[in-house]
Amino acid sequence: MKHTLRSFFSICLLLSLAFVQAQETTPVKSIKQPTKTEDKTPEAPLPLVDLSPVKTNNDSISSTTERYGVRVGVDLYKLTRALYDKDYKGIEFVGDYRLTKKYYLAAEIGNENKTTADDRVNFTTKGSYLKAGFDYNAYENWLDMENIISIGMRYGFSTFNQELNNYKIYNSNPYFGEVPVIVSGEKFSGLNASWVEVVAGLKVEVLDNIFVGFGLQLKLLVTNKQPENFSNLYIPGFNRTYDGDFGVGFNYTVTYFVPIYKKKIAPKK
Repeated sequence: MKHTLRSFFSICLLLSLAFVQAQETTPVKSIKQPTKTEDKTPEAPLPLVDLSPVKTNNDSISSTTERYGVRVGVDLYKLTRALYDKDYKGIEFVGDYRLTKKYYLAAEIGNENKTTADDRVNFTTKGSYLKAGFDYNAYENWLDMENIISIGMRYGFSTFNQELNNYKIYNSNPYFGEVPVIVSGEKFSGLNASWVEVVAGLKVEVLDNIFVGFGLQLKLLVTNKQPENFSNLYIPGFNRTYDGDFGVGFNYTVTYFVPIYKKKIAPKK
């Protein structure tokens, strides 16, 4: 009986080991898990973004237009001086032409008749003059403004006559009284002079195409043809010489601008 039970348990043990071995060697089918891409619904595509540089349309930016033409006018100072100075008559016409954005060709032409009465001499000067040169506009205008703050140079030439009306002889010893005035009437013709001058001034547009301005002039004589025994103390266009080679001048002008053509200026980037 004992041997029978032992045999029975041995058989059961062998069957158990065989069953376990069969479980280990039999392949187990794996259950396929859905991937992340499979278990998700397809998403909508993202919108495309244009990363190229933005192109600006220059036509949308307003460009400026500059006018080129001739400006002509008159010197009001010389024209109105005769109203309060009976010894002076004169007129001066001024003009300029816009050559580039900053440079202008400029000229003045005039005529003067002036009697100068000093302590010792009285004389009359009659003649005409012409000055030509350029102006540089140092003012940066806004938008379509056309005002000018300029500095420039001129070369002037004058032809004139002098007439000695009367004079006094200088008496170093006034014991016997003053020497009476000597009436002369002597004339000196065919005189001329030339000079260079530096000009600074401004012009402001007060109405459409109408400009008002003034200028200061510093002059230096280059040539001066004088008669014998008489000095050119006054030269038309140059003014008083003050017994030297330097002179000063002033004008007050009103001018009218005549446009000829326009130039379109592209905006600055």
